[in-house]
Amino acid sequence: MISDITLEATLRKRTGSAESRRLRSEGLIPAIVYGDKKDPVAVSVNTKQVTMILRSESGHNTIFKLQTPGQDPSTVRIKEWEIHPVTGKLTHADFYRISLTEKQRLSVPIHVVGEAPGVKTGGGILETHLRELEVECLPADIPERITIDVSQLNLGAHIMVKDLKISEAVRLMNSAEQVIVAVSSPTEETASTEPVAEPEVIKKGKEDKQA
Repeated sequence: MISDITLEATLRKRTGSAESRRLRSEGLIPAIVYGDKKDPVAVSVNTKQVTMILRSESGHNTIFKLQTPGQDPSTVRIKEWEIHPVTGKLTHADFYRISLTEKQRLSVPIHVVGEAPGVKTGGGILETHLRELEVECLPADIPERITIDVSQLNLGAHIMVKDLKISEAVRLMNSAEQVIVAVSSPTEETASTEPVAEPEVIKKGKEDKQA
C-alpha cells in the first residue's frame, strides 16, 4: 500500500556495536537502504516512527518515502527488521528501494471472516493452514490483506488457493492446490475432557545485527 509517509533518515559515518548502542539510547536505530541497482547506504532513523509503520494495517508492506539530507527521497518498504528477544523493542531495519513501475513480490496476511456452519452446528474445528499468501503486483496494487470468508464451509470442506477471487492486477504465487482453511472433525484427543498439560514455551529471538 502506498502511503504519504516521509521518514527522515541521517547518514551514518560510523558503524559497529558501540555506535548502534549509542543510537538506540537516543531513540534511533541503525538501518541499511539498498536495492534499485544502487549502492547500500547506512542510515539511522527514528525507532518510534518505524515501529508505527510496522504496526499499521499494511505493516511491512507499507510503501513510503525515505528522506536523507542532500539526496532525493527514495521510495522504499521495510524488507527486514529485528526485534530484541528480551525487551521486544525494534533494534534494526533494512529498507528496500523500489520502483513504482516494477512488480514486487511479497507476502500478504490472510484475514479470515465469518463463522463456518461446520464449526457452529457440525462440531468441527476450523484449521488455518496458511496465514500469508505470496503475491506479485505493482506497488500501487499491493493489498493490505486478503480476506477469506468461511461462512459457507461445512464439515469436511476447505478453501484452496485456486478458489480465491482477487484483483486481476495481483498474481498469487502459491501453489493452486494449497489448502488455506479447512473444517475438520475433532479427534478423540481433541474431544477428550481430560486436562492436557501445557507445553513448555521456548522463547527465541535474533541477536542484534552488528551494524
